[in-house]
Amino acid sequence: MEKHPGSLCINPHELYYLKMQRSREKLEREKMDEQNRCKRKLRVCVATCNRADYSKLAPIMFGIKSHSDDFELEAVVLGSHLIDDYGNTFRMIEQDDFDISSKLHTIVRGEDEAAMVESVGLALVKLPDVLQRLQPDILVVHGDRFDALALATAAALMNIRILHLEGGEVSGTIDDSIRHAISKLAHYHACCTRRAEQHLIAMCEDHSRILLAGCPSYDKLLSSHHKQDYMDIIKSWLGDKVQDQDYIVALQHPVTTDIQHSIKIYGLMLDALISFNKKTLILFPNIDAGSKEMVRVMRKKGIEQHPNFRAVKHIPFEQFIQLVCHAGCMIGNSSCGVREAGAFGTPVINLGTRQTGRETGENVLHVRDADTHNKIYHALELQFGKRYPCSKIYGDGNAVPRILKFLRTIDLDEPLQKTFCFPPMKDSISQDIDHILETQSALAVDLGGTNLRVAIICTGGRIVKKYTQPNPKTFEARMQLILKMCADAMQDAVCLNCRVLGVGVSTGGRVNPQEGVVLHSTKLIQEWSSVDLRTPISDALHLPVWVDNDGNCAALAERKFGHGKGVENFVTVITGTGIGGGIIHHNELVHGSTFCAAELGHIMVSLEGPECSCGSRGCIEAYASGMALQREAKRLHDEDLLTVEGMDRKLMEPITAAHLINAAKLGNSKAEAVLNKASTALGVGIINILHIVNPSLVILSGVLASYYQAPVQQVITQRALFSTQSVKVVSSDLEEPALLGAASMVLDYATRRIY
Repeated sequence: MEKHPGSLCINPHELYYLKMQRSREKLEREKMDEQNRCKRKLRVCVATCNRADYSKLAPIMFGIKSHSDDFELEAVVLGSHLIDDYGNTFRMIEQDDFDISSKLHTIVRGEDEAAMVESVGLALVKLPDVLQRLQPDILVVHGDRFDALALATAAALMNIRILHLEGGEVSGTIDDSIRHAISKLAHYHACCTRRAEQHLIAMCEDHSRILLAGCPSYDKLLSSHHKQDYMDIIKSWLGDKVQDQDYIVALQHPVTTDIQHSIKIYGLMLDALISFNKKTLILFPNIDAGSKEMVRVMRKKGIEQHPNFRAVKHIPFEQFIQLVCHAGCMIGNSSCGVREAGAFGTPVINLGTRQTGRETGENVLHVRDADTHNKIYHALELQFGKRYPCSKIYGDGNAVPRILKFLRTIDLDEPLQKTFCFPPMKDSISQDIDHILETQSALAVDLGGTNLRVAIICTGGRIVKKYTQPNPKTFEARMQLILKMCADAMQDAVCLNCRVLGVGVSTGGRVNPQEGVVLHSTKLIQEWSSVDLRTPISDALHLPVWVDNDGNCAALAERKFGHGKGVENFVTVITGTGIGGGIIHHNELVHGSTFCAAELGHIMVSLEGPECSCGSRGCIEAYASGMALQREAKRLHDEDLLTVEGMDRKLMEPITAAHLINAAKLGNSKAEAVLNKASTALGVGIINILHIVNPSLVILSGVLASYYQAPVQQVITQRALFSTQSVKVVSSDLEEPALLGAASMVLDYATRRIY
């Protein structure tokens, strides 16, 4: 075939595939065009209940209206919008050129608690017909009003998706409960601050459905508060003579959880404003319970006729922005004061508790206990005429674009049932009759210098089963033995029908009970400093673990099972190998700032006494402990002064404190002198405790308690201040105070009592 000069040579097969490709592309374009034509707009219903929430919802409504290709707007008006006493504020919605799809008269007049409940009920009766007719894809609800709760309840029950604005915030009234209830009903959230976002996450809301948008009203106020005609607006409301920053805006609402107190604060505020003698623009309170009484107070004081006041029911939001921006001060408890006013740096006085918990800028001065006229007047003197840095805690002016973008991402095909993001938890034990009949018990561990003991102890203090092994000398061997003994006890607990609630550990040395760590140990337990006991035991047994010093555990045992039961202030002193103890003050165990509050054995009773194990001299422990008495017994024995006629001692038997006590009972004057000195040292040390802590009872515990009880009581009677001489010294009746105290930590915590 002859080629024409300059022509292209195309293979017939290539031409075929090129035509096929173009044909497919044309079909795909037509398909996409058809999909775009068939794409349904998102039908968004915005429900507004009052003048305040409309200021937040209007910017969103304008945004939705301006994007008519994506959204179809339905506006529902209810609540105080439709009441003449509150300005018939639905008209401003019509003036903004919004078509109102439905007007619902839902307010039952009365302005008390019952009227609020009846209003919610009336709204729930009327809303189903409206929502069924409008068939919205999503309902936008704002804030924390009782009307909004009715809206969210109706929508949730009718399977309509809900977008909640300003959830996660904290104020200080019933509004908190309503706001959080709406958040739990809502499927999506547009919050204003990072803290509010974190609150929603903590409430188990799905993070992917939470938008940190900022407050929509900031979009309007940040762009329009610098208007040139602001003085015209100010003069139209307050007269020609008023000057910029030389007037006050007042807005106080009732607190429904304490109506009478909020009415009292309102009266005090009005008195302070009258005395302050500045032009004041005062808005009527909202429709909450108590508002009628507040209006009566205002009229009784002649506010509407007072030359310094202008009382109004409603101000358009754009004008209200200018008035707040250029005010010398704003006073009351409106959220506008702690939110919008911060964007202008306007000084604010927040009265009472209605906004307690709100995030605020430095422009807000709180007078939460506004109980006197003078206190409010002084706050006015401090704040009026100041200017503060502008705050953007609640928004940066770009909330609406973020919310519209968020609405576009909503997938109407995803399941409607919302899910909650609960934190991970261990699987619960199924309830059956055997589980219910189990005896609640604790696993108690006592780490002594000689033995390691574990016990299963029930709530009444009965030791169900006890295990004893020699305490190993090394850390690794000791930890292995603790875990093994605990595991064995757990297996036995099942057979014994005991439900173990946790593990309590009593150990010598200084302990941080908050972290479950042994900070420093006694010389009796080697390799036992900076030891985390809680983590390995808890990980192995999957149970909560508490750890404390053995002296503190002895005090806890007495408080729960012994002489200290029902005693508000007492001291337990352990008289064993060493001297220790615990202090219970106002029913609570005293730990001290560095966890050594009850090192009673190291109270010094002499400047030149015998050397103590702590390195000092003259401590109680150096005189009265089992080790000290054993040391003196050996000394007398070496000097052949210990044995007396009638004393029974085997030839190779080691010398102990018991031999010293026995010798004294048989009339050995040297042994008696040692014991008298020890008793006096212990008694003087306890007197020091009485003079500092002033307990009503002293409990002696340990192997030497029964011997020391009478001599110590005598020393107190002879040497203590008169006011403490009557304090009783008793010997403990508990056989296992360390184990019982360890168990009491578990039982008191697990049964929700205070430790």
